[in-house]
Amino acid sequence: MHGEYRVALRNNRLGLWLFFLSESFLFMGILVSRFYLWGNTRPELNQLNGLLVTTVLLLSSFTMNRAETALVQNDRKTFLNCLLLTVALGTLFLAGVVVFEWGGHIRPSDGAYGAVLFGMTGMHALHVVSGIVFILIVWNNGRRGLYSSEQHWGVEACAIWWHYVDLVWVFFYPALYLMGQAVH
Repeated sequence: MHGEYRVALRNNRLGLWLFFLSESFLFMGILVSRFYLWGNTRPELNQLNGLLVTTVLLLSSFTMNRAETALVQNDRKTFLNCLLLTVALGTLFLAGVVVFEWGGHIRPSDGAYGAVLFGMTGMHALHVVSGIVFILIVWNNGRRGLYSSEQHWGVEACAIWWHYVDLVWVFFYPALYLMGQAVH
């Protein structure tokens, strides 16, 4: 690895982690709002849907990791296919949240329950959409041969972004679906 690339890579990583630190304050604020506004209650949500979308999102983290690993091992076909599979799984997660939770019986106008549910899932959905766009950009660049096993910062950054989005959901899922007494 060239010296200039190594310095740029270190600076890029530092910048990305500082960005994630600032993002964590946003998500922590939303999570704290859930507990402040809902207390020890939660709306009656579709538990099966929550479990399914969570499983799909966690599986997408595996395929994203597989894509990055494949690139490092110079397996371009697996790299590109796993990126597309990650996009498909991310889109399926998004559809599960938007169609089933947003189309459910809770509305944004339903006071604290609506505000928190749509605030948490909406902010997370925005990050999932941006992640999907990021992955598609990386896929297109990868298809054009712009990454190598030695120089692939864009792929690394994209993978870290996707894993971060998944990690946020690991905290959101229990707060939305599992904690507190369900109110009908």
